[in-house]
Amino acid sequence: MISFVITFRETLEAALIVGIIFAYLIRTNNEDYKRYVNFGIVAGVAASLIGAFVFNVIAGGFEGTAEEIFEGVTMVVGSLLIITVVAWMANKKNIADEIREKVDVALSSGSALSLFLLVTLSILREGIETVIFLNAAMKDAGLLQVFFALAGILVGVITGYVVYKGLSKVNLKTLFNASSVLLILFSAGLFAHGIHELQEAGVLPVIIEHVWDINPASETHLLHEKGLIGSFLKSLFGYNGNPSLIEVLSYVLTLITGVFIWRRKSFS
Repeated sequence: MISFVITFRETLEAALIVGIIFAYLIRTNNEDYKRYVNFGIVAGVAASLIGAFVFNVIAGGFEGTAEEIFEGVTMVVGSLLIITVVAWMANKKNIADEIREKVDVALSSGSALSLFLLVTLSILREGIETVIFLNAAMKDAGLLQVFFALAGILVGVITGYVVYKGLSKVNLKTLFNASSVLLILFSAGLFAHGIHELQEAGVLPVIIEHVWDINPASETHLLHEKGLIGSFLKSLFGYNGNPSLIEVLSYVLTLITGVFIWRRKSFS
């Protein structure tokens, strides 16, 4: 489910940026430049796919302890990056004006290349973020998670198009606030899971192996972290039936930090 939230939000952000650019070009009678925006969309998506391929090739080259370390570091970095992105978006009160200013600069110079690069790099940024987030979130992911990820992209594109066409007054602030809360909860669980991987690799000490252990005896039990409900909660919120002391502390610290930064940026 979290894969849906990730791809939906990142796709929606990219779609809104493109929509703002299209709308501004139409409003300023510069529709001739729209084809360069389309070229930028194609280039940005292609570059993102190449980035995803390269990242997966690199990730697939690790085995044993090195693989655990790589996964742990990826999860920790991904967690911190999620909080950074959430805070950055919360602080962007006038992102539409900023985008229009960049388009103005490109148009005033008569440079189609500048407009092309603006779109390409905007989509590439969202694409690379998606690759990192999904790689950290979808360890041993099944087809269901892949389906959710693809569904998130589709719904993100549709929502962006609906907003662009003005077919519906979507409350974007509420939408982004809700997804921000889910992403902060997910980032806390991701950070704790990264700590677990680094402990498994022997990089970090365990100290207290299990602060509590509420996992049922059978892994098929619904509430076991590998069970139907438990695995869902684990993928979404970082549920752990038998965490170590450092895992618990890292989860709480990341959660508090994420909420504090988000609220400070959102309501400042």
